[in-house]
Amino acid sequence: MAGIHITDIESAINFWRARSPSPDGVQLAPELRALGEVYGLMVFYKEVEADEFSFPAKAYAAWKAWYDTTTDAPCIAICSTSQGDDMCKGCGRTFDEVQFWPEMSPAEKRGTWRRITMEHSAWRFNKYAERAIEKAAIEAASADSAKTQ
Repeated sequence: MAGIHITDIESAINFWRARSPSPDGVQLAPELRALGEVYGLMVFYKEVEADEFSFPAKAYAAWKAWYDTTTDAPCIAICSTSQGDDMCKGCGRTFDEVQFWPEMSPAEKRGTWRRITMEHSAWRFNKYAERAIEKAAIEAASADSAKTQ
């Protein structure tokens, strides 16, 4: 059973706040009201996930509209599961998550995104970011040495 994490609801709320701002500072767009009600109940009951199948229809539609603007798959085209790894070194998904990604529900996909983001061990988060930082440092050092010559 997949759940929609509270941080995704916050992101959807911020999406709708930017898309449909309050005309008078008091009234909210219908999407914001629907998401705000779910968010408020989650905070009150100290829940971090809401079951996607029991989500109110209007709130789910508003969340899904936000979800449709996000990147679908975390793939960076370096798939080590095709080489026999249980966990892809490139994107951080398990073999089953890679294999069944097209069949997963939006909440299941967001759950996977959340897990790989929290683990922060896939190359999509570190190896390439580290290389970019190293390249910038080398370029900066090269520029500094060119100035001193």
